[in-house]
Amino acid sequence: MLRTARRGRGNRSTGVALLCAVACLALATATNAEGVAPRVYVDRSGDLRVGNGMTLHLNVDLGNVRVQTLPVGAAPTLHYAVHVETDLAGAAGQKLLNSYSLTTRETVDGVYISGALPTMEAIQSPHRQNNRNAQFYVQFVVTVPVTFNLDVSTGIGDVETLDIGGRVTLVTQGGNITTGRIGMVGTPYARGERTVAKIETQGGHITLKDVEGDLDAYTAGGHILAGAIDGNARLRTGGGHIRVAKIKGTARLETDGGNIAIGEAGSYVTVRTAGGQIDFGEVHGSVHAETGGGGIRVISVAGPMEVASTGGSICLTRVANRVRAETGEGTITAWISPDATRNARVVRLPGPSQLASHTGDIVVYLPRNIAMTIDATVENGGLDRIQADPALPLNVQSQPNGPAHVIAALNGGGSLLRLHTMAGKILLQYIEAQASLRQSLQEEEKQRLLERLSEIPAPGATLTMQPGATLPDAMPSVVQDDWFDSARKRFEVVLLGDVREDPKEFMQRFAVKPQPEYPALARTAGVQGRVVLQVRMRADGTVSVERTLEGQPVLADAATVAVQKWRAKPEEVNGKAVEVVSTVSFDFQLR
Repeated sequence: MLRTARRGRGNRSTGVALLCAVACLALATATNAEGVAPRVYVDRSGDLRVGNGMTLHLNVDLGNVRVQTLPVGAAPTLHYAVHVETDLAGAAGQKLLNSYSLTTRETVDGVYISGALPTMEAIQSPHRQNNRNAQFYVQFVVTVPVTFNLDVSTGIGDVETLDIGGRVTLVTQGGNITTGRIGMVGTPYARGERTVAKIETQGGHITLKDVEGDLDAYTAGGHILAGAIDGNARLRTGGGHIRVAKIKGTARLETDGGNIAIGEAGSYVTVRTAGGQIDFGEVHGSVHAETGGGGIRVISVAGPMEVASTGGSICLTRVANRVRAETGEGTITAWISPDATRNARVVRLPGPSQLASHTGDIVVYLPRNIAMTIDATVENGGLDRIQADPALPLNVQSQPNGPAHVIAALNGGGSLLRLHTMAGKILLQYIEAQASLRQSLQEEEKQRLLERLSEIPAPGATLTMQPGATLPDAMPSVVQDDWFDSARKRFEVVLLGDVREDPKEFMQRFAVKPQPEYPALARTAGVQGRVVLQVRMRADGTVSVERTLEGQPVLADAATVAVQKWRAKPEEVNGKAVEVVSTVSFDFQLR
């Protein structure tokens, strides 16, 4: 029964949910096509006596909801207007509309409004036409004092509010949620009671202006876009992007696949995405960031930082505290620049740090007056895999046929900076080298964040909800996120002479890619296993094998013969063809 379903947010029956979905989909079609019967509708409205600071409890099983506010200083009152339509024509439709349930109830601290469609029996026979059920369109518009609190729930529909001074809880089972500013500036919230906004949708986008307190927002698959949050933030999405202009307190942001961008953060921030990019502007606290495959770029972090990517590149343009960065196959680039204490001749990081990449390169820039101990290791390759400014006092620790290993004590030594890569290069430079490139990266990232975060729409425009109309997305459509790749490639060409690329992207370049033949000798001897080669795609699209990273020699030789026959479309940076370095893998298995 529909009436029962509306009393609990989480107890709607499957039949009701399907019916509501049909209603919404049907209303997204044209209504004036030839041969379609005209719709019938009913409008209901009323006014209720209220006081400032009360709460609106609005619970409807289907419909879009818009909450407007009275001008500041206006006499407190609440006005509601409900528009209900059905495609069931004539007297039968009018009778069905008259059975729409709308109830209001006033208490000392709030107002309760409930709306419910007719029962399933009423929607079906005897009003059934052409062997189909009647379908509905519902819209609520409620005007309240600006100091009101909101508790709004709709089964399927969009929710929009203008600026509201109280606390809000907004829930929809299948629509977008858009709000203006939430909370009053300077309100003294009690400890543990700073959550002023709880937002939840099971599939739509969430767009908020500013929040004067803590925010808890969840969407099962849409994007989350927020302005300034003057408190803590907990934002979760099942796969969309998350973009926040500013978070004053602590923050926990999670998405199962989208990108995450934060313009400014004032405290501890932890973010996780299953595979998207992560962008930070300025963070005054500490950072923990994790992505399943995208890149990570950070303009500035004052506190300790831990960042990890399974395969993307990491770019840190200012590291002022201890840092731990790890990636599987990408390049790590870091400018170490701790703050100087008063009258101090040298600068120091407050604790040990580590940068590690499995097959990618590590590029580090250091100030000349830093007191630090560097321990750098490249597991595969000779000492030419470690390159440094001639003025850096490197102490070679390598043994014949062993990993390349150097130690350096700068300005008497200090906190340990450990650098480790299995097959990449390590480059150590003083911070004034490529200073213009660093500034360019910072300015481009700032501009990029500004453009993305400026997409927060300003609520307040009239929301016309005519049948057949659809709400615009609360978030922009997915944008190809290629800025960092372009900047990284320019950077690698300047410093390393070539571009390092993710193996999956690298494999997509090839138009000719014959697979290796299984060596007869290896098959007879029962030799099998994995082979990993480091390869270089030249500017003309041909491929050479630089070395074997893993695998039996007889299998590696067969793989090398095949790879040398590959042909690809050359990579271009700034209009000039460049070489690309990556890895390729083969799995030789006896059948």
